[in-house]
Amino acid sequence: MAEKRSIFQEVDSVQKPAATPGGVTRDTGAARALVRGWLMVLFALVVTMVAVGGLTRLTDSGLSITEWAPLSGAVPPLSVEDWQAEFDAYRQIPQYELINKGMSLAEFKVIYWWEWGHRQLGRVIGLVWALGFFGLLLAGKIPAGWTGRLLALGALGGLQGAIGWWMVHSGLQEGMIAVASYRLATHLGLAFAILGLIAWFIMKLGREEVALMAARREGDAKLKGMATGLLHLSFVQILIGALVAGIDAGRNYIDWPLMAGGFFPPGMWAIEPAWRNLFENDGTVQFFHRIVGYVLFALAIGVWFAARRSARLATRRAFDWVLVAIFVQMMLGIVTVMHSSPWYIAIWHQLGAVAVLTLVLRARFLSIYPMAQSIKGATP
Repeated sequence: MAEKRSIFQEVDSVQKPAATPGGVTRDTGAARALVRGWLMVLFALVVTMVAVGGLTRLTDSGLSITEWAPLSGAVPPLSVEDWQAEFDAYRQIPQYELINKGMSLAEFKVIYWWEWGHRQLGRVIGLVWALGFFGLLLAGKIPAGWTGRLLALGALGGLQGAIGWWMVHSGLQEGMIAVASYRLATHLGLAFAILGLIAWFIMKLGREEVALMAARREGDAKLKGMATGLLHLSFVQILIGALVAGIDAGRNYIDWPLMAGGFFPPGMWAIEPAWRNLFENDGTVQFFHRIVGYVLFALAIGVWFAARRSARLATRRAFDWVLVAIFVQMMLGIVTVMHSSPWYIAIWHQLGAVAVLTLVLRARFLSIYPMAQSIKGATP
């Protein structure tokens, strides 16, 4: 039973339990920096994966390996007999019969190495994630509340591998000379979702939890909402771009700003039922990619003007870069189409999408968690 005390006793003289050392900041410092560094490596690897995947698609190499062997597939053909077996398997699929009939073994090896490298890089990313995650977990270096998020990244990576095979499998079916465009869009869309999550985690780990909580009270809810809209539309545009790549729609209608001399491409709704035109009609898919690009740029201008009213210099500068990136990406898209999508231009357009997504995320982050600044720094 608690000891009674006089009502005249000084309150401050009562001994109080000590606060838990560190409190919410106990998971900051070296541990956050370590996890952040590991995520930066993963980010770089995923960006490389996006580029390699794009080049694999642009070189029509994605169907050169006709089976999914997550473990044994890590070893390439090592003998003449192995190479011949892989080549024989490829010669059984429609792409060889309809597009590459008569291809030599030497020519086959070129596309095989592209696809093998693509899959091998996926294995490397999985290994880097597993070693980093379990190593940090065993060492007790994962900050509080982050274990589930980092585990989710690994789960999404595993799902991405399965979706990759689901995509490739569609291209092996009767009458197909490439993968289904909607499956390609799913595969690329998940890659960008993973990339966006990694980028967001890197940003959050860049500041202590206490600093983030304090900054959030100063956040701009309206600007956050506008940045979120810009992020969503950017992601939709990336998915439409994947549909363009999936049916090689960027290699036709090379005039601009018109399409075959008109605002609308000819035969825009020629395929029945009409909804199939959104996935299979090269003119329709490219038309919507153009229109969404214009809308995205217009929205970026509107958001940029709204960001001008922010008192935070870092936030304003973040939206400056968003507008610049979207403008450059739009120009790259026009140049890509007008040159009929050669790989050495198209790959820069794909990497431009990475830059846009990352910069929009950064601007959104600074809308929610603005940087502290001096009164001098607040002047426009």
